[in-house]
Amino acid sequence: MTDPASKAATLAAALPYLRRYAGKTLVVKYGGHAMGDDKLGEMFAQDVVLLKQVGIHPIVVHGGGPQIGQMLERLKIKSSFVDGLRVTDRETVEIVEMVLSGSINKQIVSAVNAAGGFAIGLSGKDANLIKARKLHRAPRESDSNIEKLLDLGFVGEPSEINADVLAHFERSNIIPVIAPIGVGEAGETYNINADTVAGAVAAAVKATRLLLLTDVAGVLDKQKTLLHELSVADVHLLIRDGTISGGMIPKIETCLEAVEGGVEAAVILDGRVPHAILLELFAEGAGTLIRRA
Repeated sequence: MTDPASKAATLAAALPYLRRYAGKTLVVKYGGHAMGDDKLGEMFAQDVVLLKQVGIHPIVVHGGGPQIGQMLERLKIKSSFVDGLRVTDRETVEIVEMVLSGSINKQIVSAVNAAGGFAIGLSGKDANLIKARKLHRAPRESDSNIEKLLDLGFVGEPSEINADVLAHFERSNIIPVIAPIGVGEAGETYNINADTVAGAVAAAVKATRLLLLTDVAGVLDKQKTLLHELSVADVHLLIRDGTISGGMIPKIETCLEAVEGGVEAAVILDGRVPHAILLELFAEGAGTLIRRA
């Protein structure tokens, strides 16, 4: 457990900065190595509870790729990836739902409750929170001029977020913790990228901030120096000149869609840093903040 004196000092330092977000909604995507570290997980839960206690409305969306991979390996089920997305057949999607909604979700809920909060676990199936459609993905590179769509199976993308459900939690002391599982028109289950869900939720509730906790410090320039703030125009330039590339592009695309959807700003920051959320809210600059202008 965190030392009580240290926790009290953190709270005292945080309060003046956090009050400016009172009444606002923050969507936090929680995943990566931070989610696999017990100590960091405890700090994350404490920080989320603190946000709620000072009048901020946190919504947590979590991932679970490594844990899904471990379970598939234990069950000797082979899986593959296309552009970072797990190809998900009917057998695999059952495991994905079991791990995300049944295991990881409840672990996070329990951690938040243990830290003094009141969390409730949800998936997109609950109250039709996340309606989804099948995701069709074209290869990033092709030797053919004929467009070819890859079949990723039960991999989806949000088609509609039921913001009314989440509004009920804003009027209570309950913290929603969302597993990135969507439901199709015929009731089928879709595995959705957690960053994508977080961005869609943030846009739907018009969040003040979307915080993507990752395994990197943020967006780096070509000299590997952290870029603290970028406009949408800056981002497009950095993509064109190759500064932003590879696995950072999907996260950047999520931030752009959220900001263009009405979110005040989106932040990519290192979830491996203790109290990363509070550090970002203390003084913008702990990660890379992206806003419209």
